[in-house]
Amino acid sequence: MVVEEIKHILEKNGYEVNLDTILRINTMIESIRDDNQINTLDYVIDWFNKKREESDMTVQEIGINDLDKWNVSSITGNISHESQGFFEIIGVKVSNTFDREVGKKGWTQPMVANNPGGILGLLVKKFNGIPHYLVQAKAEPGNIGKLQLSPTLQATTSNLLKAHGGAKPLFAEYFNEEKNPNIVYVKWQSEDGGRFYLKSNYNMIVEVNEDEELTIPDYFIWVTLFQIKQLLKIENFVGPHIRGIISYL
Repeated sequence: MVVEEIKHILEKNGYEVNLDTILRINTMIESIRDDNQINTLDYVIDWFNKKREESDMTVQEIGINDLDKWNVSSITGNISHESQGFFEIIGVKVSNTFDREVGKKGWTQPMVANNPGGILGLLVKKFNGIPHYLVQAKAEPGNIGKLQLSPTLQATTSNLLKAHGGAKPLFAEYFNEEKNPNIVYVKWQSEDGGRFYLKSNYNMIVEVNEDEELTIPDYFIWVTLFQIKQLLKIENFVGPHIRGIISYL
């Protein structure tokens, strides 16, 4: 009913209303209405803060030469993993014809390179007709507060190929395009070009059928778009990858 009313107002005021417009209207309603069928916003916040408190991850700065399975080339000085996966630290020399902080002479700097990217994916499932997004409290060594709210799947190609020798990331099978036709959004999107050299990640939103039962570990939780927007108001709570994916919505 609300969608039809907004559609009527737009058409009355001379706006063209097509399928993309209807999708945008639905997304707008998602983002302004608190209708999570499972978890209240306060519960999500308390759940996440508890996960941070329970995290036993410790991070200690050590020397590059003390890293296990990472090597520093005696020829180039580049840093790489013994599997030749994950990423490499290289040096670049930049020249330019425009003014910047260093003027027109250019500069040199280290960059994260040779990373084929990976998948940043959100699973979405409707409960009572309302879209919910599966996110996780994910620990990363560089996070402020240890954990940040992250997508359902946040995996490099090396993770997916198990270059680290561990298990394949949870829910990875849902982001196989050949096996899952319910793809809402999929695009390669670039990373920060000031730190990453020629890197992009495959951003995906994949819908799960309403009648499909999922086994959800306790560090995952269903949230709505409205709740994500509200959680963005809390400093260092929502990680950059979720922010990037939902920019499509």
